[in-house]
Amino acid sequence: MASAEPESRASYFLDKLHSLSGIVPIGAYLVEHFFENSYALVSPEKYNYVASKLETVPWRVPVEFLFIWAPILFHGCYGIYIWWKGKSNALSHPWMANWMYVLQRWTGILAFLFIGYHVWTVRFLSHGKTTYDDIARTMSDPWFATIYVVGILAASFHLGNGLWNFACKWGIAVTARSQRAAGWCGAAVAVVFSVVGVAIIAGFRFHWTPFDTYLP
Repeated sequence: MASAEPESRASYFLDKLHSLSGIVPIGAYLVEHFFENSYALVSPEKYNYVASKLETVPWRVPVEFLFIWAPILFHGCYGIYIWWKGKSNALSHPWMANWMYVLQRWTGILAFLFIGYHVWTVRFLSHGKTTYDDIARTMSDPWFATIYVVGILAASFHLGNGLWNFACKWGIAVTARSQRAAGWCGAAVAVVFSVVGVAIIAGFRFHWTPFDTYLP
């Protein structure tokens, strides 16, 4: 019995850290990343300008490791551990909560694989230097565009539903009413991120710049 308590405390701490890391810094980084890539909807020149500024950030590698790569690796690997140990009863008890549990786990796996692929191809193979034309050329391939659409939809749902889980786990949404509000908030986040992400892909693929009127 003595060894069970430290294990329970460690599991509790890791569960809390896993929930928190999905919002800060990963969720915050996703907001920044979508905002940065949205400049592709203004003009290729504006996107290249913003990308070049980010590529020259001092201490870029250690900052990325501490605040992006390490949290994503922890969140993804511990999430796989939770998924492996968890048991789904959605088929025998097809309630909404059970299906949301299943979707959260599978979208997490898809998002983790997609982020790994995205980081490897865009950050490492290109040495962190990509232009509008590079990405537009990639998105011209229907298979790559499909991979990105699936990855973005999975990440968007995972973040939105994760916000609801975070609010419940951290005692922000305690009552049934507040949990419903948190659920609607998470759903709105998932929809907004999905729409913005797909719009960015469409911008690169079809050279679509709906915000070019912002330019002087």
